[in-house]
Amino acid sequence: MTARDQIDSLRERMGTAIIGQRDVIDRLLIGLLANGNLLVEGLPGLAKTRAIKALAKNLECDFSRIQFTPDLLPSDVTGTEVYYQSGGGGDFRFEPGPIFANIVLADEINRAPAKVQAALLEAMEERQVTVAGKTHVMEPLFMVMATQNPIEQEGTYPLPEAQMDRFLMHVLITYPPVEDEVEVIRLVRGEEIAANTASDDPGAATAKPPAIPQDAVFAARQEISAIHVAEPMERYMADLVDVTRNPDGFGDDLINWIEIGASPRASLALDKCGRTHAWLAGRDYVDPEDVRAIAPDVFRHRLKLTYAAQGEGVTPDRVVEEMIRQVALP
Repeated sequence: MTARDQIDSLRERMGTAIIGQRDVIDRLLIGLLANGNLLVEGLPGLAKTRAIKALAKNLECDFSRIQFTPDLLPSDVTGTEVYYQSGGGGDFRFEPGPIFANIVLADEINRAPAKVQAALLEAMEERQVTVAGKTHVMEPLFMVMATQNPIEQEGTYPLPEAQMDRFLMHVLITYPPVEDEVEVIRLVRGEEIAANTASDDPGAATAKPPAIPQDAVFAARQEISAIHVAEPMERYMADLVDVTRNPDGFGDDLINWIEIGASPRASLALDKCGRTHAWLAGRDYVDPEDVRAIAPDVFRHRLKLTYAAQGEGVTPDRVVEEMIRQVALP
């Protein structure tokens, strides 16, 4: 099977475990193939954790889940030096923490204090962890997927802008339509029946298909790096980012809404995610629709809105919509 066939198979397998969240599945795959970290936000019970587990379960990888709580320590994430005594002496050995996995689920990341959140920074950006003066490199396949609950803010620690910017995309999960909710009920009921059948008759369990190998991800990344990006498309992406910094000349709304614009990481994210979106669509070039499709996820956490915009209930998505409307196509 080609890399595309294997990634398409991964997408379909995830679709059987998550009903009505095709966009979310695509965003998780974009994050994986673009070698980035994702912040997944949604109300409780909207399958944030389930979606990430569905990806890890169908991929040949090591998966770890870290439940962030107010009493968590940085060493609980990164690992620590442990003294081992043997014979007449002893030595310190590094015991890796749960961050040393291929896919790391940082559940409810905003429930841990800033010191613990900062423990993720080096791993997310530089793909390494330094403990007791020694640097430990992460695996070639490594990504952090953090979940965040937009309500129940009491007792939480908002992520600092520096850490937010390190996430490639900020993915929102919303309520499913009624038709999809019916399918969710049927899916979970079917899983319960299958689990009970397997416990009553172990021989009745059906064999699971083999996991998608990591080599498929690396091969896909190679193909994505060769996706053609025309010079006008590069300028279009740069223009979108520049509007967030210099909204003058694009109407009073953007001037009044944006306080601080996006960093150069936004331009890089538009390029990476745009090429990956085009590859998933089966094209060997990036067109404006690729950039427009992923622009809200790229800008959502990188724009700081004014107090006036927040008071009017203006969301980052509304700002991005206005930016796309105003910036001329190449």
